[in-house]
Parts: sequence; structure tokens; C-alpha cells
Amino acid sequence: MDDTLKKLLDAELHAEKIARQAEEERDKVLEKAWAESRAEEERFDARMPEMYASFLSKAEERAEQTVSELKKRFDERHTQLRNLAEERELDALEAAFKLLIDPNPEG
Repeated sequence: MDDTLKKLLDAELHAEKIARQAEEERDKVLEKAWAESRAEEERFDARMPEMYASFLSKAEERAEQTVSELKKRFDERHTQLRNLAEERELDALEAAFKLLIDPNPEG
């Protein structure tokens, strides 16, 4: 009986040792994971200004392109309006002269 009890105590001690080792290993894995997580966060924080600058640069580029397209459309429309005004200028002058010469054409 003493031999069986001793074996049980040894088994229990061995099991406790294995459990302690598993806990220590778990703590090491968790500590390593936390350290890696902090390192990744620091790398991300360090890259933040670079990412911001890149996004800002792209936004400015898109804005410049939009402004350029709007200016081009404005210039095209301005040219169309100028051409229409020039086409109608002669008619307007003739109508104005008629009014100056005969302010009451009906009467």
C-alpha cells in the first residue's frame, strides 16, 4: 500500500510539475505575443505620417485634376458663349440702328 501511495504522490508531483511548466510556457507565449503586438503597433505608428502624406498627396493630385477639368470645361463654355455673342453682334447692332433711326416703327 505504501508503494501505491508513493506512486500516486509521485504522479501527482509530476502532474503539478507539468502543469507549472505549461503555465510558464503559456506565460512566455503570451508575453511574446504582447511584445510582437506592441512592436507592430509602434511600426504602424511610425508609418502613420508616411501614409498620411501619401493619402494627402493623392487627394491633392485628384483635386488638381478636377480643377483642371473644370477649368477646361469653363474655357470651352466661355468660347462657345463668346462665339454666340459674336454671331449675334451684327443682328444686335442692326436692331439698335433701326431703333435709333425710327424709334416708332409702327407708327
